[in-house]
Amino acid sequence: MALTIPFSIDENGVEWHHSEGLTPYPAAIAAMEDRVERIATGHASEAIWLLEHPPLYTSGTSARPEDLTDPHRFEVHEARRGGQYTYHGPGQRVVYVMLDVARRGRDVRKFVQQLEAWVIAVLDEFNVTGELREGRVGVWIQRHDKPLTPAGQPPEEKIAAIGIRLRKWISFHGISINVEPDLEHFSGIVPCGISEHGVTSLVDLGRPVAMEDVDVALRRRFGDVFGSTG
Repeated sequence: MALTIPFSIDENGVEWHHSEGLTPYPAAIAAMEDRVERIATGHASEAIWLLEHPPLYTSGTSARPEDLTDPHRFEVHEARRGGQYTYHGPGQRVVYVMLDVARRGRDVRKFVQQLEAWVIAVLDEFNVTGELREGRVGVWIQRHDKPLTPAGQPPEEKIAAIGIRLRKWISFHGISINVEPDLEHFSGIVPCGISEHGVTSLVDLGRPVAMEDVDVALRRRFGDVFGSTG
């Protein structure tokens, strides 16, 4: 499987691809690895790939077996990216990010921070305040519409996951934003190894957002965060 024909090319030559329907996870990984190799050898442009997967769990390099609480529920795939267990499924926008981090300063920490800032900027388009938490990967939402925790704080729920890998300084894997997935599907894992906090989505937060709206916001805010590579 190859990436789709790009539906857009931005001012920095980054190709934006979009796949309809549900893309099988192994096919997506194979396509990403092929594209990463071609970017590294100068035979392809950087790319952003927007897609959805059928229901599945992925395990990152730090995944703990005990965090897969229902191993027979969905297919489980070894992702070979950073992080622990995550869920992918319909209603979740998966964004695979194949960018040349060497051209962008060779600063992996900064690159991850840019991915976080990108997600937060996209959420802001829908009047949702995404936040980061020390020691917790991903982007979080304070639920002021729910009862306070025993510590007297609003409960916090995860709305987006981030996990990347680099090969020859080219990134792959990326981010996932919960638009309208079945949140009960997350119950088969301890998402990212964090059991004391829940999971939410844009629709769960009362935002009547379609996947197409999120795609427009992703495209619009990308340049604001990543800028020009020069």
